[in-house]
Amino acid sequence: MLIHVNEETKQFHLTNEKISYIFHVMKNGQLGHLHYGKRLHHREDFSHLQRYDNPTSASCHPYEQDPAFSLETSKQEYPSYGTSDFREPAVSIRRLNGSHVTNFQYHSYRLVEGKPALEGLPATYAEKDEAETLQIVLKDSLLDAELVLNYTIFKNYPVITRSVQLINHSEEAFYVERLMSASVDFEGKDFSMIHLSGAWSRERHVKERPLETGIQAVSSIRGASSHHHNPFLALKRPFTTEETGEAYGFNFVYSSNFLAQVEVDHYDVSRVTMGIHPFRFEWKLNGKETLQSPEVVMTYSAEGLNGMSQAFHNVYRTHLIKKQWREVERPILINNWEATYFDFDEEKLVNIATEAQKLGIELFVLDDGWFGKRDNDTSSLGDWWEDKAKLPNGLERVSQRVHEAGLQFGLWFEPEMISLRSELFQEHPEWAIQTPDREMTFGRNQFVLDFSRPEIVEYLYEKMAGIIQKTGISYIKWDMNRYITEAYSTQLIEDQQGEFFHRYILGVYRLYDKLTQAFPNVLFESCAGGGGRFDPALLHYAPQAWASDDTDAVERLKIQYGTSFAYPIYSIGSHVSAVPNHQTLRETPIETRAATAYFGTFGYELNPLELSEEEKEAVKQQISFYKEQRKLIRDGSFYRLKSPFQGNETSWAVVSQDQTEVLVGYYKVLATPTVKTNQTLRIQGLKLDAEYVVEGYDQTFYGDELTAIGLPLPVEFNGVNGNRAERGGDYQAQIFYLRQKQ
Repeated sequence: MLIHVNEETKQFHLTNEKISYIFHVMKNGQLGHLHYGKRLHHREDFSHLQRYDNPTSASCHPYEQDPAFSLETSKQEYPSYGTSDFREPAVSIRRLNGSHVTNFQYHSYRLVEGKPALEGLPATYAEKDEAETLQIVLKDSLLDAELVLNYTIFKNYPVITRSVQLINHSEEAFYVERLMSASVDFEGKDFSMIHLSGAWSRERHVKERPLETGIQAVSSIRGASSHHHNPFLALKRPFTTEETGEAYGFNFVYSSNFLAQVEVDHYDVSRVTMGIHPFRFEWKLNGKETLQSPEVVMTYSAEGLNGMSQAFHNVYRTHLIKKQWREVERPILINNWEATYFDFDEEKLVNIATEAQKLGIELFVLDDGWFGKRDNDTSSLGDWWEDKAKLPNGLERVSQRVHEAGLQFGLWFEPEMISLRSELFQEHPEWAIQTPDREMTFGRNQFVLDFSRPEIVEYLYEKMAGIIQKTGISYIKWDMNRYITEAYSTQLIEDQQGEFFHRYILGVYRLYDKLTQAFPNVLFESCAGGGGRFDPALLHYAPQAWASDDTDAVERLKIQYGTSFAYPIYSIGSHVSAVPNHQTLRETPIETRAATAYFGTFGYELNPLELSEEEKEAVKQQISFYKEQRKLIRDGSFYRLKSPFQGNETSWAVVSQDQTEVLVGYYKVLATPTVKTNQTLRIQGLKLDAEYVVEGYDQTFYGDELTAIGLPLPVEFNGVNGNRAERGGDYQAQIFYLRQKQ
């Protein structure tokens, strides 16, 4: 049993071998929070965990004879505003008379085996024996409305998911201004907040700040989860490291506007809230209608930040990514974009594919420029038929020849966009998102289609499905290269325009859902100008995502390191590209580029016809090595060992679930003078009493040696030891393979 309910005291305890989550019904009928974190022994009564004896002269209180009971001084489970709690609430509703006060009180509960799906939204899933779900029903009798709080606890992971359903049982509409998916009140502010921020080409850099009184938040109001802030935050104790200490992770399963914040009040209570951003959000909930919030995935770790990340990785690999992709080896691909950009024809493409197959590559992807009259980025988005000027024999012939060369065939689409110079715009200018009587803002020479309109989703489904059927493609790269401006839908009435952003992303999910159900064997990779929509919602449909348009190996160390805080590395699109790098002009050795790209879904962004014979041989060896290791990379536990945000070195490792195999990456960006020769690298996740063989080393090492002392690194050039040096210079990369001695 994962969920314990005491009906007499109205207490609820969600627990497995690793975590406990406890809350109860307070005297006013609302929910009070008691504990979230390390597993506690179950007992019948946990009420001693929250005391209501902290009156102050300034506190407001709902009971005349009990000034000690105040929502201002109570830890709550799903707080509202206006009746003595002055912190930001989880829910805010405006009635037609202008009132904002609500009073959702406990009514009942339901226990569900497994995990119910969320209508219209991607979410984690579980079979009956893998998880249990608690549904708490709260009712506001004046509104005649019902809140259903969903809590799912997974049997094998320190993971709880939360979401909310709001039901209007009355005949009268009201307006939902705020509906957070999760809210947790922590006792104390003794935490640092970690988030992943950046911009185009430097996504998901790790940022850390101590909590202070007030609000610290990350968010997006761009119409996408964004390059700038990922829908993720973590709280860690001051002395927590990658290996030890407490850490809490929160990740929003959503791809549009979001808010993730921590509010520290004057009593040092830290309130974490996460959900759809309330800015420009207002949902008119008519009588008898329901509004479902997206899901928040919450993890707890007593084994440091690596433990937190591994919990995310495990539950996403087994309960978010669709079943058919969980244990499939993803193909090593080559993408023609950096090789040709828009300048190609059938022969050039087939020649690239043929040469790529000789190197061991398994999938050829035709990127932007194959459709409409697309010779540059100023035209043709929306015209999803082949450009006969470039491909006179059609896509079918290109696909046939690529398959004859021994590769799978994939295509790039940007279905959410429309170009001013396109046949689709000439026929349907009203399909582009725009505000009446206002100028349209340009972005990358394109506009955004109004995906809140079902007919647009259906149009794109028919176009994409037709191409999939006639070409036999096995892969789609779904790109999205600009954010939403002039947010407005001509199909929504005046008092529903606040619903636009949410309805838009529901349309995106609807198209993904239709395509993945109709073509379950087509592998989708999501992309949004690189990593602008790298979120768990899209992982449900597309089990891998292009991490960044920046393919520079040095920059990718930070990007991939930060991404690993929440996302499994086998979801990270990571490729070897040509040098000088197209984003930084940096020149790094091809070995370094591959050593970084191994830790993801491996591939290439270059023209194999331009490689030297020496480089081709190196690529063959890289591909052979990755094929040997990709099961370990897919299924193993990922450990961050050295942070690129804290120094000149980066290191990480993947350890098999049985701890018998280990793949370690070590990187040093810039050479340093007068280095010591006896450098070591400490490795985590090993069996301490097991003996490991290290490929290329004459001696073996026990796990406790490698953990406490470290693996001796190859001797580095220090200015005088040239005859003994085994490595040196800028952009060093070392890959170590360890296996347990038989």
